[in-house]
Amino acid sequence: MTLIIAIDGPAASGKGTLARRIASHFGLPWLDTGLLYRAVARDVLVSGGSLDDIAEAAAAARAIAAETLDDPALRGPKAGDAASIVAKIPEVRAALLDYQRAFAGQAGGAVLDGRDIGTVVCPGAHVKVFVTASDEARAQRRFLEHQGRGENISYHDLLTDIRRRDARDRDRSAAPMLAARDAMHLDTTELDANQAFDALLTLINTKLGAN
Repeated sequence: MTLIIAIDGPAASGKGTLARRIASHFGLPWLDTGLLYRAVARDVLVSGGSLDDIAEAAAAARAIAAETLDDPALRGPKAGDAASIVAKIPEVRAALLDYQRAFAGQAGGAVLDGRDIGTVVCPGAHVKVFVTASDEARAQRRFLEHQGRGENISYHDLLTDIRRRDARDRDRSAAPMLAARDAMHLDTTELDANQAFDALLTLINTKLGAN
């Protein structure tokens, strides 16, 4: 049986954690597609380029190396903000599309999370979910994550950053962030990690049982 699960949603909605746990539950490979864009931004900056340089960003996307996606430098708000800049570039998205589709096309399927998995990358996914949470809840999650790592950043700055990234992701012309028409919705605002996982697993099993 082949099973492709597409999980979309904004930053800090919980989609990444959920996607990783769902992949483990079903024994499927998992790809956090946001890391691809973070890696592109990293490589552009390391080479001394500008994030809005279309040719340079597209070249970095075409040369992306899977073995570099576990780089700790790809985590954090600065990397996320840089990623949302290169993610607006259609040439970058086109260059990464084949990579993502090849990952999804593995024998048995895969779980992918991002912003446009159910709408662009895998419109034929067997299961599509759009995960949301309030701006405030997402900023608080980020705040606690940074506190846990001993990083000093204000809740207000994180809330501002999340809202700026949301606007950039929603308003871009290339593959904007939105829920697929046939996506199931999960709001994690009032849910802890285990509650969110249980709720998502119920949605997925219900969907699979109906097919």
